[in-house]
Amino acid sequence: MFIEALLGTRAQRLFIATQAIVVLVMVGITFRMVDEHVSFSTSGYKTLPCYLALFALAEVFEMFMAADALRLRNIIQLVGILLFHLALIVSAALQVHQTRDALINGSVDCSDPDATNYLINCDVPGSLWRKIEPFLIVTPCIIAASWLIMMFWIKQLYGEFGWAIFHIVGANPKTKTMYQYYQVEICLLKFDFFFFTGVTMQLLIVVLSKNSAEFGITIAAIPIVLGLLMGAALAVQREIKWLMTISLVMMLAAETYLYKLVRFYEPSSTSQYNTTRATLTVFTIVAFLLLFGTFVVGLRCFSDFDRGLLPSKVHGQSYKPVSTKVDLFNNGNMSQRQSSYNGGSVLAPRISIE
Repeated sequence: MFIEALLGTRAQRLFIATQAIVVLVMVGITFRMVDEHVSFSTSGYKTLPCYLALFALAEVFEMFMAADALRLRNIIQLVGILLFHLALIVSAALQVHQTRDALINGSVDCSDPDATNYLINCDVPGSLWRKIEPFLIVTPCIIAASWLIMMFWIKQLYGEFGWAIFHIVGANPKTKTMYQYYQVEICLLKFDFFFFTGVTMQLLIVVLSKNSAEFGITIAAIPIVLGLLMGAALAVQREIKWLMTISLVMMLAAETYLYKLVRFYEPSSTSQYNTTRATLTVFTIVAFLLLFGTFVVGLRCFSDFDRGLLPSKVHGQSYKPVSTKVDLFNNGNMSQRQSSYNGGSVLAPRISIE
């Protein structure tokens, strides 16, 4: 069976095309309209540039993940992208509420039309909020529509990619299962990277003061976590036991980062997280669950070390489809064919009756 090259089929090209580029346009318009009226240096309005940065990162990340999944013929990663898309829908819907809270913050007497910033901080006809609300609402709608389209194309790709696993690991069901767990682990590590980056970005841009100790701790955690993720990926691919052991232990230690969730709702710090609490809560919980899932699947992959899967892990990533062409009509000179039954003498032309 012939496996198509990367982006060589209509299903693959249209899958890439359904990534919601329009979302960035909607968010960009919202950003520009707000930027004309308010200063983003004010802490209450920082949620909007953070929102734009997060969605830009999410779209670029999703495009990378889709191209990577198509290159590796990884249907598991494509399913992961579907779940990631659902998370984007939730995040976009939450942002409508958070943006309203950032603008309509009760700092202006909205019963007085002559009040300063009346059209900026009040929910009235012609106000800034009424202008940007449609763009914020249409964003999750577009992402949801693209999600339905992506489901259709992933169904098409599922049948197309089934042959690739057989090509890499063979027909042994146990080997196939081990390889699928390996694919899940690598996929989880990639999503761990995004959600950790998303939580850190929101904390650094919106919440934390540069002079606080928490800001320094968050900055210091970035290289440690990135090193953990890269080390775990290398360990599970190359089956390095000591590195995998360290990675698993560090994953458990990183679960303590969930204490941040308590900080979001403590009375002493609740005002600090007012405009971004909902998004931060979702990102933190998802990051926690993903990391825990990575730890559990990592244990399963660790148990599969030294069972003959290493060559498939190392060389399967460089798999390139090979086309086998059979000339059924033998357009060459039939008289030059030789038979192994008569000492290699030249066969005479034959005529077959169909």
